Amino acid sequence: MELTINHTLKNFDVLPENLEALIAMELPEKRKGIAVALNNRIIPQSFWAKTILKNQDSILIITATQGG
Repeated sequence: MELTINHTLKNFDVLPENLEALIAMELPEKRKGIAVALNNRIIPQSFWAKTILKNQDSILIITATQGG
C-alpha cells in the first residue's frame, strides 16, 4: 500500500491506523506546530485520530520552525 507524503511516494506493508498514527511515525519527536492536509483538505488536529487513511492518499505535513 502506498501514500504520498510531502510529494514523496512511501510504501507500507500495512497502512497506519489513522492520520494520528502516521504523524507519530513520521515526526515522533514533534507534537505541536504541525499542520496536515489530506488530499488537499486541511485536517484539524482534533480529527487526526478519527481520520482513516486509504491506499494512494496524498498527505502534506507542514511544521513550524523557529529562527530568524
